[in-house]
Amino acid sequence: MDYAIVCAVALFLIVVTTVLHYEALRLTADLMPRLSIRPRARILVVIAAALFAHSVEIALYGWAYWAAGNHLGLGAISGALEGTPVDYLYFSAATFTTLGVGDLVVTGPLRIVVGLESLNGLILITWTASFTYLSMERFWLDHR
Repeated sequence: MDYAIVCAVALFLIVVTTVLHYEALRLTADLMPRLSIRPRARILVVIAAALFAHSVEIALYGWAYWAAGNHLGLGAISGALEGTPVDYLYFSAATFTTLGVGDLVVTGPLRIVVGLESLNGLILITWTASFTYLSMERFWLDHR
């Protein structure tokens, strides 16, 4: 039963972060032509929007690790913990970016969410890279 709950949590997080990312990029794309700043400076807005979206996505996963471990008993994070919410954010950021430092380790069924967060993060980060490239192609050349 724990694995079914963990799979549902993982699926929920994937759907929510993907929709959030889609909306962040869509709103950014809609905003870009209307900005009254130099075209090349618009790239900074793209980067800021992407960083904000990724930060929210990482925070959602961090919250899920905290809730699943502390309230649902679906696993735990162990290792060099300080016992603060920053531990969960740090672990989520290392997992989302596929950095995988290794100083924190997940046990129990929650490991499934960790693996899927890495896959989700990889896809969302490459999506951002593609969006940034297309934005640069459009606005970088407009500056000439």
